[in-house]
Amino acid sequence: MTHPAPTTPTPKETRRVALATLIGTSIEWFDFFVYGAAAALVFNELFFPTANPLTGTLLALSTFGVGFVARPFGGVIFAHFGDRIGRKSMLVLSVVLMGGGTFLVGLMPTYETIGIAAPILLVLLRIIQGIGLGGEWGAAAVMAVEYAPPHRRGFFGSFPQTGVPAGMLTANLSLLVMSVVMSDAAFVSWGWRVPFLASIVLVVLGIVIRLKVHESPVFEAARSAGKIERQPVLAVLRRQPGNVLRAAGLRFAENSTFYIHTTFVLTYGTVVLTMERSQLLLAVIISSAIGLASIPFYGWACDRWGRRRTVLWGSFVLLAMSWPYFWALDTRSLPLIVLATVIAVNVGNSAVYAPQPAYFSELFEPEVRYSGASIGAQSASVFAGGLAPVIATALLNATGGYDMIAVYMSAMVLITIVAAALSPDPYRAALKKGEVAPV
Repeated sequence: MTHPAPTTPTPKETRRVALATLIGTSIEWFDFFVYGAAAALVFNELFFPTANPLTGTLLALSTFGVGFVARPFGGVIFAHFGDRIGRKSMLVLSVVLMGGGTFLVGLMPTYETIGIAAPILLVLLRIIQGIGLGGEWGAAAVMAVEYAPPHRRGFFGSFPQTGVPAGMLTANLSLLVMSVVMSDAAFVSWGWRVPFLASIVLVVLGIVIRLKVHESPVFEAARSAGKIERQPVLAVLRRQPGNVLRAAGLRFAENSTFYIHTTFVLTYGTVVLTMERSQLLLAVIISSAIGLASIPFYGWACDRWGRRRTVLWGSFVLLAMSWPYFWALDTRSLPLIVLATVIAVNVGNSAVYAPQPAYFSELFEPEVRYSGASIGAQSASVFAGGLAPVIATALLNATGGYDMIAVYMSAMVLITIVAAALSPDPYRAALKKGEVAPV
């Protein structure tokens, strides 16, 4: 079978790909965060009603963590085919899996209706979501970077990362609207289902947009040169195991602290501080809105000053905020809570998160790039992201305070600092053979 010769992307094509990765990841993260917020707010009552409130929340957040456990499997499966047959098809398939799982959660019967089968089905759907999202990130990140001009890989690579605050903003806004316009009883009864069911419209939109994107020119060049690996996952683990570990370590700081700042905060605020969930959602919403600008800014910054420097700056900000973030929460002052959240998420977390697509892509060869970036990123998600709200809730349950949670957050950030210190920074190097390195 012959394939068309690769061509240099035009600026219009580069912008179209950036938009497609932004919109697609926004949709998928909307799905993911709707689940996370619902797990923190209502799933303990609906699917784990026999447990005390904090234990029920712990069980509900455990189903949130299951999605993260599934993500490496999705990352491996999608990476294999992404490096074998192309990035584009994986972009489309990931939206179908993620969106379909989310829509079905909205149709789920509760524990009161079908008993123990309800949480079991919830876990199964969560696994489907996790597999879809595990494959999504690698495809979007690699496509955005491979289409980007050499000197703007960080900026264009930040577009799929910007889908996170966009998805979180729309998810939390939808839940906030539902909780404000209806009574608590109505929200728990059926209101929480509306964002899940409405997501099907966004899924169709995402599929249509991504079908219009052409295959990555870097992948086409590798395919034309006959450099397609039969087993890309095994190849990258055999040839570049150190870079896989570096990529994983570079994610620990942002992945763990982010879900504490945006998901666990709903548990801590409503259960421990007895605050209104609308207040806590508002803090997350404001931070998400600012993230639409802070992530592209840091994508631009890492093109100027390097990936490693940008990651280290954000990591030290996160480290410094481990305790002050909880001090702000304990004041129950909404302005202070918003300020602490913005500093932690938009000043610190965004700086660690924005460079990752470019940084990870630059660590791996084109024929194993999807596999290396996906395995590194998604393996970290299990230990850092998905378990963070569960570990934080368990520590809160065991100690009754936040000190051990702050220690846990600090440890996660230190892993990233060490990984960054031990990683090369090839941001001025060529992404592939024949590409002119940026000046």
